[in-house]
Amino acid sequence: MSESFDLVVVGAGPAGLAAATEAAGLGLSAVVIDEQPEPGGQIYRAVERAARGVAGDALGEDYRHGAGVVAAFRASGAVYRPGLQVWQVEQEGEVLASDGESTTSFVGKRVLIAVGAMERPVPIPGWTLPGVMGVGAAQVMLKASGIVPAGDTWVAGSGPLPLLYLAQVAAAGGRIAGYIDTTPPGNRWTAAAHLGGALRNFPYVRKGLALRAHLKGSGIPVEAADAVAATGDGKVERVRWRVGGQWKEAPCDLLLLHEGVVPNAHVTMAVGCAHDWDDRQRCFRPHLDAWGHTDIGPIMVAGDCGGIEGARAAEVRGRLAALATAAGVGRITAEERDRRAQPLRRELGRHLPIRAFLDTLFAPRRDLLSPADDVVVCRCEAITAKKVRDAVAIGAVGPNQTKAFIRSGMGPCQGRLCGLTVTEVIAEATGKTPGEVGFFRIRPPLKPLTIGELATVTPAG
Repeated sequence: MSESFDLVVVGAGPAGLAAATEAAGLGLSAVVIDEQPEPGGQIYRAVERAARGVAGDALGEDYRHGAGVVAAFRASGAVYRPGLQVWQVEQEGEVLASDGESTTSFVGKRVLIAVGAMERPVPIPGWTLPGVMGVGAAQVMLKASGIVPAGDTWVAGSGPLPLLYLAQVAAAGGRIAGYIDTTPPGNRWTAAAHLGGALRNFPYVRKGLALRAHLKGSGIPVEAADAVAATGDGKVERVRWRVGGQWKEAPCDLLLLHEGVVPNAHVTMAVGCAHDWDDRQRCFRPHLDAWGHTDIGPIMVAGDCGGIEGARAAEVRGRLAALATAAGVGRITAEERDRRAQPLRRELGRHLPIRAFLDTLFAPRRDLLSPADDVVVCRCEAITAKKVRDAVAIGAVGPNQTKAFIRSGMGPCQGRLCGLTVTEVIAEATGKTPGEVGFFRIRPPLKPLTIGELATVTPAG
């Protein structure tokens, strides 16, 4: 089955919802495809239900803002197709999505990739033990089901999200045993050069200071550390952290890790879009113009999958992409596009100045980017950093060579959890930059698909 639209949006987070809402308001036919059963993406997951209850109060005003974004989308007239896994995007503008039994082809004059961000992998000793997970995953459980941690739960990492999660858990009646702050002390001095930009976004600064003040008054023990490890027999039992060369440890039933987020660039890489290495955010991001166009005609990008800028900026990026689509298909003139874009660009300017400060302050530690030899970097295939370095020593000069030599990146996640680390390890071993080393070549399908379903797919046209 095939359906045609002016704009096909992949992802129902803030960028995708705002783009579809704007597009529908401009008279375009638009569809949003998403694998979740409800709109909102990761940042506003389950917001229609949670925002009205106790969980919504615990999650805060920024989360409740998402209810308005979703409501505007619901009222826009744009088509919504939840519960579909996108497994292929063609350069000509066809999107193939599966419901688990059959595939639907969505053909767009423009395709907007708006699949958001993913947590940066945190390859520490013991991170593959049961009971070790990401802060973002724990926050999803809080949003979707109101679940708060029990037992001896420790949070370890750096960035705004751990502070936000700690406050949300406290508001929901949960308990945290301790917080291990891994932010390198030197980052504060480096970030000071960007303080002027941060103060231009003073509401964000005020929120950060409020979260810090909440943590200080919460009674949660806070430990500064330059290394973290998890230990246990069959599951996590203790968390260890290093302070000034000395190791400390504590009982631990659940260890939540976080070292920032990175663009979820698998879709744009699979399509073949050009990507740039972002040295400040230590990740690859698609090469985009000011409207979200990639170097492949019909393919556009909006939101954090195009570079980490935050939820409010993602909404603006989505609306700008919709304006560009309307002009591109002849619904409005370029002059009207530019006129409508002016207030959006001013709004975007209110959200972006703080990024340099945040990216510098919470830049990841070097031992995370290129871990010790015995640390597993590819969870799916149990590949250690030493195996990657050994592969480089015998001639693997890039991620695709290590994939062929030692199977790194060949598991179910297709390199999502190991790709950046493998790139960084190879870069360190070869003396090249990560941009020169590159990333895994992403092959279809993007998500698992049965041979039976694949055999029934009829190409569009």
